[in-house]
Amino acid sequence: DNNIDNLQKNIIIVVVQINLIPTRGVKMSKTVKVAKTNAMRTLDQQHISYEYTAYPSDSFMDGLSVAKAVGKQPEECFKTLVTVAASRTNYVFVIPVAAELDLKKAAASVGEKSIAMLPSKEITATTGYVKGGCSPIGMKKHFTTVIDASAQDLTSLTVSAGKLGLQITLAPQDLAKICEAKFAQLTI
Repeated sequence: DNNIDNLQKNIIIVVVQINLIPTRGVKMSKTVKVAKTNAMRTLDQQHISYEYTAYPSDSFMDGLSVAKAVGKQPEECFKTLVTVAASRTNYVFVIPVAAELDLKKAAASVGEKSIAMLPSKEITATTGYVKGGCSPIGMKKHFTTVIDASAQDLTSLTVSAGKLGLQITLAPQDLAKICEAKFAQLTI
């Protein structure tokens, strides 16, 4: 009973307004309760401004589909990629959803000889997040993080909030600050 009481006290509920577009093309609004994620709580604790957007999703969606679902241009939406080096060290790279990670550039940016993508089956155990809902913020352990240099040209960027169907938008410099990240050329 105490565990349930503690869990209920730690869950913060917020209300989000999302637009649903039915097949007839008439916009409808529906109020949906959204529980704050680790990423959102971390940003709140550090007093970093952000906006969040909920969209219908119950399974993995590719980044371009997510960008469309939240009404953003692909160059404004970034995906979080978790890698592992030969040294068995994990690294996080944040790149535009339409781009492909250049493994050599990524390895060089963190001083490794080579890196590979972390197998999908290990994402949850490593980060605490699920595939498609992996945020660079609020992972269960801190990993060296690098954000693609293209983000520096933006006033804001959008990344996963740490849950399928939820994205957060914030300034690139704020993302770098909260993740203790640097910027580098990472894409092909």
